[in-house]
Amino acid sequence: MRKFKEILLKSIVYLSAFATVSVLVAIVGYIFSKGLRGVNLSFLVSDYSTSGDGGILPMIITTLYMVLVSILVATPIGILSGIYLQEYSKNGKLTKIIRFATESLAGIPSIVYGLFGGIFFVVTLKLGYSIVSGALTVAIIILPVIIRTTEEALKTVPDSYREGSLALGGTRFQTLYKVILPSAIPGILSGVILSVGRIIGESAAVLLTAGTVAKLPETIFDSSRTLTVHAYLLTKESGDIQTVASMGVVLIIMVLALNTLAKVIAKKFNKANY
Repeated sequence: MRKFKEILLKSIVYLSAFATVSVLVAIVGYIFSKGLRGVNLSFLVSDYSTSGDGGILPMIITTLYMVLVSILVATPIGILSGIYLQEYSKNGKLTKIIRFATESLAGIPSIVYGLFGGIFFVVTLKLGYSIVSGALTVAIIILPVIIRTTEEALKTVPDSYREGSLALGGTRFQTLYKVILPSAIPGILSGVILSVGRIIGESAAVLLTAGTVAKLPETIFDSSRTLTVHAYLLTKESGDIQTVASMGVVLIIMVLALNTLAKVIAKKFNKANY
């Protein structure tokens, strides 16, 4: 009976893993089969607003702007918040309030963030429909992910590292900066990687804050549309599934490229620390 249960459990585990991989392969395979033939140099580098041939260069640039600004804003705040919660807080009322706020932020629908960003960043702060309004809104969306992954990464660092550093005369800040953080960098970068995927895939919040102007932005204070917003509008207005599938191929490649870059950086940090 025990052997039967073990075999059954292994079968369920393997079946679950196979199902997960199969779904991924099915989605990616379907998008590539439908859209790969539409991806060419003209499609990637021409301007949609002037060429008239469906080029997506403005959307690619806008998406990269959105990722860069959002990460620059959210990463320091998220990492410092995670450090406070794990290394400095004493599980008092303030800590409970911060954790409750983080969990609440993670559960709010993105459309609500979009409404908040539209009211606060676009109207109240008079930033208008712009990339910076969208990026600040998305930065709030990804904060819970970075905070939680930072906490979990710091938890994996053995207490003996802290005790050894303090025993050798290091201050608490020196221990954090020179011992704990270098060991936790790979885990923290994992949260940043997840956040990049969330930024690229966000549409509702960006639609209400960055606008829908289909032209190449000159600065981050211009209104423009990301790839996901463009895909939504193109499907709604013309039903051009072929072009949308081609954009899906570009999105998948962008996510894979950014994730690979982040992993390479994490490996370099690991080699530098050991």
